[in-house]
Amino acid sequence: MEAKNLADFPRPVHHRIPNFKGASLACVRISDLGEFRSARTVKANPDSPQKDIRFLILEGRNTLLVPTPRLRTGLFNRIVPPPGATKETLRKCATSRGVRDYSVPVGLDAKVHVDLIVVGSVAVSEKGWRIGKGEGFADMEYAMMVSMGAVGERTAVITAVHDCQVVDIPEELLDDHDLTVDYILTPTRIIKTECKRPKPWGIMWHKISRETLQKIPVLKILHDRQKLEGKDVLLKHERPDTLTAEKTLRVAGENFPGGCRSQAETSLAQPRREGEALLDERGHLSASATVYVGNISSGTRVSDLKEALRMHHVTPARLSWRGAQRQAFLSYGDRSKAEEAMMALKGLSLQGRLLRVEWARNQGGQKGSWAPLTEKDLLKESSA
Repeated sequence: MEAKNLADFPRPVHHRIPNFKGASLACVRISDLGEFRSARTVKANPDSPQKDIRFLILEGRNTLLVPTPRLRTGLFNRIVPPPGATKETLRKCATSRGVRDYSVPVGLDAKVHVDLIVVGSVAVSEKGWRIGKGEGFADMEYAMMVSMGAVGERTAVITAVHDCQVVDIPEELLDDHDLTVDYILTPTRIIKTECKRPKPWGIMWHKISRETLQKIPVLKILHDRQKLEGKDVLLKHERPDTLTAEKTLRVAGENFPGGCRSQAETSLAQPRREGEALLDERGHLSASATVYVGNISSGTRVSDLKEALRMHHVTPARLSWRGAQRQAFLSYGDRSKAEEAMMALKGLSLQGRLLRVEWARNQGGQKGSWAPLTEKDLLKESSA
């Protein structure tokens, strides 16, 4: 955007939701959406390219909610224009300064129903995948609104971007906490994404660190409330399974050059379900539920394997990727799930090479040290 002079003030557009030339043309298209015309309360991001959307919300005498910067002082600010406000005054209210001068705070106790959500984006795909600044605040704001009961499955999410920001985004870049969009507004068109991927169902506490919790007071309040309600609010590094898995990662990392974690193991970020005993009573990964995948071509990436596993509905609880050795190990909650994976992957090719799929064995009883199951091992297992 900078190189082609498509950016607008403030510049440069790096490390922010970029403002762009033609933003007003993109914003005005929101008036063509039935979801906007019927909305009474709209949550909109405070960034420059969505300024005209905020004005249109206020001009329609609707309630505008804007998240507080980095959620430091609360959840939202509700913009309250002065009585008899002119269009000029409403335009001031739609600016960042107007948000400060004409707003009142809205906390977790407020009985709010949000009809429509407007988010900023750095990039977005026609499928509805969205990339923001990378700090996760839009995702967290949505998850907190879910926890408040302020939004539901039918609450539409809209973004306004330049046409050049509409790009192909690999689905493997998305995690289960990432917010997707239903409509994309650009200076030239409206894109209805028809996105079927579920939006975040609430705060995923197992992905929140203690440091993040301390930096966001409103998040800490929600955490304390849900804890009193008896909900599972264990944070990242507090969960027993996470602690054990991290220990396993360190051991696995020692078996690779430089002990690099990224070479040793890649998590699929899939929450473990109750009853899925990935670890045995000694804290070892269960060999009976681990599948060896070999003969992987040098051009195959871990994302290629992940996509194949998702397509065949055999996503493991943990994936250990050994690209240098052209092999991977898939650990499942129990043997029946591992057997399903074996059946699904037999005869599968990636990058034109037929995969070798076998049971795995624990090498020397070490956690994280796996090898393919040999004929000798199979004979032992059958005799047992």
